[in-house]
Amino acid sequence: MKKATYISVLVLAILLSSSFEKHRNTSYYPPSDSEIETKIDSLLSIMTLDEKIGQTVLYSSIEDQTGPIMDPNYVNYLKNGEIGAIFNATGSAFTRELQKVAVEETRLGIPLIFGYDVIHGYKTIFPIPMGEASSWDLELMEKTAQIAAKEAAAEGLHWTFAPMIDVARDARWGRIAEGAGEDTFLGSKIARARVKGFQGDDLNDRYSILACAKHYAAYGAAQAGRDYHTVDMSLNTLRETYLPPFKAALDQDVATFMTAFNELNGVPATGNSFLLKDILRDEWNFDGFVVTDYTSINEMVHHGSAETLEHAGEIAMNSGVDMDMQGGVFKDYMKKSIEDGKIKISRLDEAVRDILRLKFKLGLFEDPYKYSNEQQEKEIILHEDHLEVARDAARKSMVLLKNEGDILPLKNSQKIALIGPLADDQFHIIGNWAAKGDRDGIAVSVKEGFEAQNKNFAFAKACNIEDSEQPDFTEAIKIAKAADVVVMVMGESERMSGEAASRTNLLLPGYQQQLIAEIKKTETPIVLVLYNGRPLNLSYESEAADAIVEAWFPGTSGGHAVTDVLYGDYNPAGKLTVTFPRNVGQIPIYYNMKNTGRPQDIPGAHERYVSKYIDVDNSPMYPFGYGLSYTKFTYGRPELSSKTMTVDDSITISTTVTNSGDYDGEEVVQLYIKDRFASITRPVKELKGFEKIFLKKGETKTIEFTITPEDLKFHNNKLEFVNEAGDYDLFVAGDSDNEFTNSFNFEFKKSKT
Repeated sequence: MKKATYISVLVLAILLSSSFEKHRNTSYYPPSDSEIETKIDSLLSIMTLDEKIGQTVLYSSIEDQTGPIMDPNYVNYLKNGEIGAIFNATGSAFTRELQKVAVEETRLGIPLIFGYDVIHGYKTIFPIPMGEASSWDLELMEKTAQIAAKEAAAEGLHWTFAPMIDVARDARWGRIAEGAGEDTFLGSKIARARVKGFQGDDLNDRYSILACAKHYAAYGAAQAGRDYHTVDMSLNTLRETYLPPFKAALDQDVATFMTAFNELNGVPATGNSFLLKDILRDEWNFDGFVVTDYTSINEMVHHGSAETLEHAGEIAMNSGVDMDMQGGVFKDYMKKSIEDGKIKISRLDEAVRDILRLKFKLGLFEDPYKYSNEQQEKEIILHEDHLEVARDAARKSMVLLKNEGDILPLKNSQKIALIGPLADDQFHIIGNWAAKGDRDGIAVSVKEGFEAQNKNFAFAKACNIEDSEQPDFTEAIKIAKAADVVVMVMGESERMSGEAASRTNLLLPGYQQQLIAEIKKTETPIVLVLYNGRPLNLSYESEAADAIVEAWFPGTSGGHAVTDVLYGDYNPAGKLTVTFPRNVGQIPIYYNMKNTGRPQDIPGAHERYVSKYIDVDNSPMYPFGYGLSYTKFTYGRPELSSKTMTVDDSITISTTVTNSGDYDGEEVVQLYIKDRFASITRPVKELKGFEKIFLKKGETKTIEFTITPEDLKFHNNKLEFVNEAGDYDLFVAGDSDNEFTNSFNFEFKKSKT
């Protein structure tokens, strides 16, 4: 080691008042926020320009590929102090090896952050996020994120690029699978739950990892449902619909934000100072760091907003981006941009400060190897408790769409024909973005679930998800004729949803529909189980099948969970968080759209000259919030504590819910309101509360919701977040497709008390 380098390391050790060996001291306490800022000041004072720039550079290892550009020279860059974080490097041994280079072979020994796409589990894979959102169970979603964080941390990871909290209302968009669905209120609640699960109460905790709110912002509104495409919308819509989940994540102290691929109103999100500075920093006071999505700085040239890569880097950094993912633009061009005066050194210092702050909060300066523990990795990964939670999450995520004649639950005495391309599948069942999930050997297929529970069944695959020519259905027809009930497991492949997986045809792919038609001819009742990452066009299936279970991609323990639901060991309680269309022509379709001047149901209107289609009804196939049960729930009429709300008051809405059926079960009780008149037109209805309850058969519970003036606010035509006096309708029910049953008035006056 050169003498100058040795002196720098010694100075750094004194400035930081810690040693990388101090983690052996069990009396260590993490530094306070003020102490961290002092340490960062000291560190910044001895960093060179190249070392500062290096902290803003994020490169992928070549262990895993999640994008088109890979640079195998990342280890050399690391040795030169030109990288501050690495993603797609996993496993305790590998992350320790790379961290050792950063800590022991660079001048200042600043530790790396290791990131990875831990979207819905790490090794233990839970249902895809849209599926899990259908549980409406916030505690469950916090728990699964916590387990995902624990497994990821056990393999040396500090950071996940999740949760994806984009509101999405276009089923053609493949990434709808990664979010919480179409509703802003529910999406905001789920964003907070998942951030809390990943990060816990203290980032210094051994099993906490940094969460990342993505994709900021409005990525879910890509035109035509085509991934990476343009977004153009009013600022009212942006504020009302697409930004609130991000604010909710920030209120839960999310550590990082990721910019979106899309442009918003003519400006790419990665270079959008309105989003990154005006709102995120100045209005919301975010103090974490902002990372780009994969090469999105480079893509600003293709957008036409930057002339060169150097120019793109200047726009991104000056707009508020702190870290460049994989594009190498900051690494290659920022030094020149600073020397030319295009980027101020003070702006770079801000970015580096935000990055270093989180490294301190994770405890990496105290012990850079704390996450790389091979013994803990062996003990934690795929723990039996995790697999049981995965099974429970999968059950709670499933939505019973149809159950004609109460064909479900199945009986053990019945002989079942188990048919379909996904019935004996371990590969697709865990879905897209399944991290390190095992697709061959660990995941449980439905066939294995039947076998484990000793069910009486015969099996025939009959076809693939996609076939180039007509398959032979002979064996499937034979076992269907001999069965009491046919269970058909069908759907998409895991690559048909997720990133870069937009579709214009939302029918079951391949010959699956034809297979259903042939089995239908046997007159044996059909139970259809679906694996998919988006709403599908089920117009044919809804007629042909006697029962339909929407299982999404249920994850590692999915086969056991499907069997539990089919045989009634678990009574399905999932509710849709996305609207299912009758066909693609209705898209985008969502429950809380706005009315028109000529709504279809307007009294006295001419039947033709109203807002409707001439070839299909306006209504969806299955509405938001919808989901059946093996039991029946009866709702009482909502009662209000007052018919008038004032500016410093609230209203309590109470209703009774009775399990009037034959099974114990869970119900998601949902509150919707409508603002009848406002200076900015309001949606036809809006979710404003929900509660998931368990009722034994015959049991009645009273459910209460509280509405405050804050719940009634919206952005007016000056983009002010305001209340307006007026009348509000409401209903409490099991889905969004219900009539309003009560009302109240909001007045601008003080309460009498």
